[in-house]
Amino acid sequence: MANRRTRVLIMGAAGRDFHNFNTYFRDREEYEVVAFTATQIPYIDDRKYPAELAGKLYPDGIPIVDQADLVDLIWEEQIDAAIFAYSDISHVDLMHIASTCIAAGANFELLSAEQTMLDSSSKD
Repeated sequence: MANRRTRVLIMGAAGRDFHNFNTYFRDREEYEVVAFTATQIPYIDDRKYPAELAGKLYPDGIPIVDQADLVDLIWEEQIDAAIFAYSDISHVDLMHIASTCIAAGANFELLSAEQTMLDSSSKD
């Protein structure tokens, strides 16, 4: 069997999720970011993260989908890893989302500061 790219869903749209994509996933051929989910900002599902920002691996951009369809999305798109990337959520709600992702068959992950931090150009 040929190696396939790890299929990733980034949970969140229009903030930390885009930062995580650009600092960690963009141009990494071992990953395929299938979609971003929208839950905190209204009316952005059914849009796309633009191809101009997504890089060479995503010439059509990356879809933004409604997080209400999370379980179906994980099953239908054979998501390997759901990356959580939004804030203002209680621990209970976070763990509920994690359990949902795991039960649907995807790993649930948080990226660390080390993985997503930008290098400073400051000489101080």
